[in-house]
Amino acid sequence: MNTIGIGFIGAGDIADLHVEAVKALVGAELVGLWNRTPEKGKTKASKFGCKSYSSVDELLQDPKIDAVFILTNMETHFEYTLKAAQAGKHILVEKPAASSIAELKKMQQAIGKAGVQCMPVHNYIYEAGIHRTKSMIEEGLLGGITQFYMVYNIHHDHEIRARYPGVIRQILTHHSYTMLYLAGLPRTISCMKHTTLSTLAPQENVAMATIQMQNGSLSHLCASFANDDHAGDPWTCLIKVMGTKGSTRYSYRDWVINEPNGAHSQTYQAYPESIKNTATHFINKVIRNGEQPLSSLEDAITCQKIIEACELSVEKGIHVNYN
Repeated sequence: MNTIGIGFIGAGDIADLHVEAVKALVGAELVGLWNRTPEKGKTKASKFGCKSYSSVDELLQDPKIDAVFILTNMETHFEYTLKAAQAGKHILVEKPAASSIAELKKMQQAIGKAGVQCMPVHNYIYEAGIHRTKSMIEEGLLGGITQFYMVYNIHHDHEIRARYPGVIRQILTHHSYTMLYLAGLPRTISCMKHTTLSTLAPQENVAMATIQMQNGSLSHLCASFANDDHAGDPWTCLIKVMGTKGSTRYSYRDWVINEPNGAHSQTYQAYPESIKNTATHFINKVIRNGEQPLSSLEDAITCQKIIEACELSVEKGIHVNYN
């Protein structure tokens, strides 16, 4: 088995999860990483047992690297994806995959021209429970789908959330691609947002969207950094699909370790496992076997349209027709 060399562009907290997947795979190796803060990059490289590069270009020029994981902030994904494609590297790019539909379309053109794969990190759809739900829907076991719900309530300190673009882009992007995977395309979108303690971080930390799907069913998407939910049967991170013949549920609360992990008050093991599942699928199936990813840049474009419709709905106070 040929070894697939991986390079990380960005070495923040999410890199700690992706490296677990790479190290667990036979025939995969983290060759090296680059981080915009050199000292942090060197520290992480030492921790991961890999090389530290002085620039993105140096990393991309290394012939030992077959694919890159773009793990930087959203605003840089476009630039680094184009550079990686031009260098002939396969690409796993964290979500949101880009800042706009125009950027995503240019990324599509670049990877098509280069003949490489580019897979957005739409990690929920690589979970076994979501696969089972998808199969049940496709086999008609749930009947006609009537409702889709995805809710997220995990408190984030203001210093942490200030680094993010707000829960509409940071979290409802997750909700949008999961809805797309399980419930199909939207027809009409209505969204509202709220910000607590806006003087500490101006981005919204609560948002809700109600959506009518093209098949007439209804979806509800909710995201909050403002609070945890520790009530009975908590809505920490919950995905529910209801149909005329049955229903399914996926919950972070089914796998909990009672110790904190980063921004979370407890360790919700489903999240790191979903990241590992995504990286494993990318390396073993997309790169090694040439299979198509479950999440494509075309899906990312659809999700970006949903997010921009949510933002327009908030701004204008209107229902927005999805085009």
